[in-house]
Amino acid sequence: MFNSIRGTITEKLQDTLRIVTGGIEWDIAVPATDLAQLPEAGETGQVFTWLYHKEDQMRVFGFADRARRTTFLELLKVEGIGPKGALKILGGISPEDLETALEMEDIARLEGVPGLGKKTAQKMILALKGKLTPVSRADPVSSPHRELVDALVEMGYDKRAAAEALAKAAAALPPGVDGTEREQQLFKQAIRFLS
Repeated sequence: MFNSIRGTITEKLQDTLRIVTGGIEWDIAVPATDLAQLPEAGETGQVFTWLYHKEDQMRVFGFADRARRTTFLELLKVEGIGPKGALKILGGISPEDLETALEMEDIARLEGVPGLGKKTAQKMILALKGKLTPVSRADPVSSPHRELVDALVEMGYDKRAAAEALAKAAAALPPGVDGTEREQQLFKQAIRFLS
């Protein structure tokens, strides 16, 4: 599947971007906050995409960067939030504010986002607290550990706690352990620290 589309932006409408590439004009659903970050009509731009496909429809969703797309995909994991709802949420709150509201369990802030009610805000906190990668800060995990952090998050651990556990595991690992064996030992040790 395609990861991104690069081409000439032809139009920026409310929640929609039109971009031409290879003779095809794409009509892409984009959060309003992402539209503001993309170049103006007539300029070359790149949008990171996700394809929604059901038996009766197909729709391409686009984002200004990979991190925004990842946040969108995390929102889809919350019961009751579909692609249109996730797009509306991202159009009404910055990634930094969303992450802060989830971490602080600020239901009032989340309810202020268009399309979000109290029940959905509570579900978001339960499902996503500690699992979103802050866009404003550098990833606290060096690149060799990112996949291990993601695997621990998939198991239900908090992202920061997983990163810290892996850092402790790496510091405790004896020298000379490399490759797959190193990753396996780091993973096992991190789980011990988290338990």
